Amino acid sequence: MRATMKPTIASTIAACLLAFGGFAHAQDAKPGDRNAGGMKAQLCIGCHNIPGYQSSFPEVYKVPKIAGQNPKYIVAALGEYKKGERKFPTMRAVAASLTDQDMADLAVFYSTLGQEAGSRDVPATAGVTPSPVVAKLLAQANCASCHGANFNAPIDPSYPKLAGQYADYLYAALKAYQTDKNPHVGRSNAIMMGMARPFTHVELKELAAYFASLPGDLRTVAESRFRGGQQF
Repeated sequence: MRATMKPTIASTIAACLLAFGGFAHAQDAKPGDRNAGGMKAQLCIGCHNIPGYQSSFPEVYKVPKIAGQNPKYIVAALGEYKKGERKFPTMRAVAASLTDQDMADLAVFYSTLGQEAGSRDVPATAGVTPSPVVAKLLAQANCASCHGANFNAPIDPSYPKLAGQYADYLYAALKAYQTDKNPHVGRSNAIMMGMARPFTHVELKELAAYFASLPGDLRTVAESRFRGGQQF
């Protein structure tokens, strides 16, 4: 990736404060507005709409695919970054500047982005047979009980779709649930902490690679970071 396409953390934070400063005192959130979300996504597209774009701090991995993700999960994740329950410096700064309405608008925008032609033909059960090792790990973690039999249809919309997500992001996210007392890394969801902590890093990598191999709705939709919302 060319260096000119990689905004620094400082410039990202500055852009965030400029882009969302006007929304700091919004009223209680109404249902998300896709067009408003497209206008507010100017900051987001600099990372989440560049296929293969990588975070560089505190760890190198691809930023997650969020187009096609559950909107309720996107709102929940942003709220956790805002409250510090998910630790990641850039995302904490982004989320801190957002109102509930901003989050709702961005969530409906990204949940529908790239889905206009309908969802991909995703089988009702996992489209790839796991190896015996992975099958044992999946049974131990009981992942399907929350994330769905195909890992693309969670039982609750506040849970994320996992199928087709970048493996290195999933691995970093799972490790974060094992991390304590680090100012830059860590997630404090009690359910996921209980699930992730019994596993070794090698086992988490196995799980992440399997989820990434599955067909699903998630994608990265390439967009120019300088486009206006009406062009999305």
